[in-house]
Amino acid sequence: MSLSSGLIAAVALSYMAIMFAIAFYGDRYSASLRPSMRAWVYSLSLAVYCTSWTFFGAVGQAAEQLWSFLPIYLGPIVLMVLAPWVLQKMVLISKQENITSIADFIAARYGKSQSLAVMVALICLIGMLPYIALQLKGIVLGVNILIGAVADSTGTRAQDTALVVSLILALFTIVFGARNLDVTEHHRGMVLAIAFEALVKLFAFMAGGVFVTFGLYDGFDDLFNQAKLAPRLEEYWKDTINWPSMFVQTGVAMMAIVCLPRQFHVTVVENIEPQDLNLAKWVFPAYLALAALFVVPIALAGQMLLPASMLPDSFVISLPLAHAHPSLALLAFIGGASAATGMVIVACVALSTMISNDMLLPWLLRRKNTERPFEAFRHWMLSVRRI
Repeated sequence: MSLSSGLIAAVALSYMAIMFAIAFYGDRYSASLRPSMRAWVYSLSLAVYCTSWTFFGAVGQAAEQLWSFLPIYLGPIVLMVLAPWVLQKMVLISKQENITSIADFIAARYGKSQSLAVMVALICLIGMLPYIALQLKGIVLGVNILIGAVADSTGTRAQDTALVVSLILALFTIVFGARNLDVTEHHRGMVLAIAFEALVKLFAFMAGGVFVTFGLYDGFDDLFNQAKLAPRLEEYWKDTINWPSMFVQTGVAMMAIVCLPRQFHVTVVENIEPQDLNLAKWVFPAYLALAALFVVPIALAGQMLLPASMLPDSFVISLPLAHAHPSLALLAFIGGASAATGMVIVACVALSTMISNDMLLPWLLRRKNTERPFEAFRHWMLSVRRI
């Protein structure tokens, strides 16, 4: 079963229009939000951590080795529950120092070293560009599965899809992420949109999980019992957990909450009131726990019900599509696209801030002809960020 490309495009564009509307609303009215609502928006925006690689790839990991996906979720949960003071201290220091990026933060810890800030910015740029490309690839994968053209992952159709998505995300980032040079400005509209995306991707993934667990099977017990007896999974159950690798990956995931440019941006730079972390330290771990709940059921069901040639990363979309539930498959695609677009938008804002503030601005100030009208300077810097 497949869907028409026109229907997919219409739904995707409608969803992006909703995103733009939410961001516009956030820019105009979110300053008047009650403190409790502001804290919820902030807490949900931390879920930008869950990218399309988490949405699709966690199931793929679980299909390869049962519990190998856990560190992705466990690391942030451990940090938020057992050591929330780490983030609280980072937020307080960043507000005192007017920190705008992870590069600024690290440089400030070492005597405001400009060369160190440039080095961190370059490392982030080199590291994030392939990850951004991976998000676009995830969206293309979802489109190809829905239209029944999985093999066409690098052809003209895939390139056209990636180009259209890139242009829309670039427009969103320019409009809501690069409008002002004020280091104290918060992108309220962008954060509200990211919080909305967090709800969408969680709802989409859980809807798929409920369908698989209680629609295709009679609950968790039935699914696991059938998986234990499935001949195709005989070798799968023999794999043992690589505990050293699990511990290392969990540690890396804990550091990701602190070090990833996009995560630092939403957690630290976009924080309006430090006390909002008091709610976030419980909401975000609960979010991750819910997001992880159906990873294993989907991975097991996909291996039992879908052809062996089917890509495990596609199980979230392929399972409802294979069982004549196109609307649920489309919802899963929107969830994965939400995970991808949220990451790309925030990562681009964080990278553009680092490049303009830590690399180009110092170079500009060292030039002899820096005495120019402020508006001309402002226009030049904003143009750099948007590019």
